[in-house]
Amino acid sequence: MPPKFIPLTQIKSALISVYHKENLEPIIKKLHALNVTIYSTGGTEAFIRGLDVPVVPVEDLTAYPSIMGGRVKTLHPKIFGGILGRRDLDGDKEEMAKYEIPNIDLVIVDLYPFEETVASGASEADIIEKIDIGGISLIRAAAKNFKDVMIVPSMELYPELLRILESNNGATTIEERKMFAGAAFDISSHYDSAIYGYFTDDRDVASLKVSESSFLPLRYGENPHQKGRFYGDLNEIFDQLNGKDLSYNNLLDVDAAVQLMSEFLDDKPTFAILKHNNACGLATRIKLKDAYTDALAGDPTSAFGGVLISNKEIDTATAEEINKLFCEVVIAPGYSDKALDILCSRKNRIILVQKSADFPSVVLRSALNGVLWQDRDEVSDKAEDFDFVTNEKPSDSEVNDLLFASRICKHTKSNTIVLAKGNQLLASGTGQTSRVDALQQAIAKAKHFGFDLNGASMASDAFFPFPDCVEIAKEAGITAVIQPGGSIKDQLSIDYCNENGVSMVFTGTRHFKH
Repeated sequence: MPPKFIPLTQIKSALISVYHKENLEPIIKKLHALNVTIYSTGGTEAFIRGLDVPVVPVEDLTAYPSIMGGRVKTLHPKIFGGILGRRDLDGDKEEMAKYEIPNIDLVIVDLYPFEETVASGASEADIIEKIDIGGISLIRAAAKNFKDVMIVPSMELYPELLRILESNNGATTIEERKMFAGAAFDISSHYDSAIYGYFTDDRDVASLKVSESSFLPLRYGENPHQKGRFYGDLNEIFDQLNGKDLSYNNLLDVDAAVQLMSEFLDDKPTFAILKHNNACGLATRIKLKDAYTDALAGDPTSAFGGVLISNKEIDTATAEEINKLFCEVVIAPGYSDKALDILCSRKNRIILVQKSADFPSVVLRSALNGVLWQDRDEVSDKAEDFDFVTNEKPSDSEVNDLLFASRICKHTKSNTIVLAKGNQLLASGTGQTSRVDALQQAIAKAKHFGFDLNGASMASDAFFPFPDCVEIAKEAGITAVIQPGGSIKDQLSIDYCNENGVSMVFTGTRHFKH
């Protein structure tokens, strides 16, 4: 059977106008070797001349100079006609001949660095000038007419373009042009989404536009039969020093760990251990090793296969203790050389260095046939906001424990109760359908691992609709309670605390986490 014939379109002319000129030289020289007529503008034209390659200024084609400080250079019928003209349509060919519009077979153009300019903290005037008009128009026009025109919208595509030019002797297939057109619309839509985001930041708007230009393929999703991807750039947040690729479930746990530890970044050495997005151990101590061992004591069973995170550089003594545990991921701002050698002794253990990075201020979540949008919960309870609603007031150490427990509670699945004492998580009840169940789970767990609850503090993510929780807490030895308040039956809980010497504070802020 003879090979299938694939029609080729020869590139005879090219328009090149780029902001970034890295790696452009081999393309220019190859086009010159293929006798391609090159049109260009401004800095790109000068760059091409510097390579001793003939180039036709766009101004010679349009008979108009670049005007308005370079804002208008390529926006002209002779340019866009040459790109959009349909080579198989007699009417288009007649008009192109009438108005002396040349065919343009290849367009190489990129866009002003809008996102980078915003991120740099530039003035609004500078940001606005980085909104590309001509470039985005050229990209869309060439991509629309992919049947006849090849569009190269980014220098990331230069290697593939060069391969095509060399393998096909300067000709392209419809499949290649369509593939590049898809990449062009990907780039243009992302660019427009970034601009939209700048103009609508912190405003209530009717449209939701999310665009991530990079993604990480995952082995699978939450379960092996589900596909999974991560959209975003993990390298902005972490340096991975060891281990296998992060999985879908790893990423959920890592996110939970990072968000939880953000509450303790400025504290003394703090260590947390998480499993299925919830803290099963957390402690703050003078020495990091002690913080780790006391965090592990909170639930050594659940810690198996967990995610570990520290707010300080991990030293040798701490690493030696960690190495006794099978864990999936370790996260820290740094590691001593010896600590790193110890932790990397297990080849699959994922070791991450957390960088300083900003996180999105909003949370998105798919639901039904749409997306839920909300502000991130960035409110942390503070002692100055306490409403001391009982006769008994918490001691200074109890206030410290209440705040400690509250910070953990905020990052634990609802319904939740968190028990703490002496800057140590004693136990938590997580993801229960009733607050009573969450409390009973926490008490049972604390007792199972040998903790004395006398003098412990309790945090709840939401109010108590009945006094049963404070009754159970008192019977277990808990002496201080922090909760949002807001139930129509708050007074029942307050009365019980007053009658039994339990201190309770209201914060006025609920911290549901579903």
